[in-house]
Amino acid sequence: MDRIKVLIAKPGLDGHDRGAKIVAKYLRDAGMEVIYTGLRQSPETIVNTAVQEDVSVVGLSILSGAHTQLCRKIMSVYREKGITPPPMFLGGIIPAADVPELKQIGIAEVFPPGTPLERIAARCRSATSSTRFAIGDQTRKICITRWLKRGRFVTRGQDSPGSFGARGRRGCNSRRTTLGKPC
Repeated sequence: MDRIKVLIAKPGLDGHDRGAKIVAKYLRDAGMEVIYTGLRQSPETIVNTAVQEDVSVVGLSILSGAHTQLCRKIMSVYREKGITPPPMFLGGIIPAADVPELKQIGIAEVFPPGTPLERIAARCRSATSSTRFAIGDQTRKICITRWLKRGRFVTRGQDSPGSFGARGRRGCNSRRTTLGKPC
């Protein structure tokens, strides 16, 4: 079965990343592949990284109060590129009054401070399970249209280059980790 690939990003000028790192570590320990982009990422960088890494879920951590503007910008970058965004989750100090507007923008779930980590992992699994289907006794991810749009039709196994952090540190300041081992 394919591993769930999660991108954790800190858009904007917010410099507090403890919560994002805790969520990233928990999701990694829960068996997901996690890519952490680091602090102060632009919406364009986040979308480009998500597309390049072909992630299943994007998690945003925003504490600066600019969550609505940043989420709108990220979704507009996806629209400009003509790509359907993966399920996007948002964590941080988000007023309850802003949640309906964020969901209308396209954010699948908003996690306020104190949300149990198990709930975040379960929501990542449920969001990605809706994009999977069974063929015989195997479960495959529906990526055919994404592969065709990118001009290639390939699969990557667990031991192939480029999967599970074989490239380590990247120019975009992202950090891949897998099963407790930094790459």
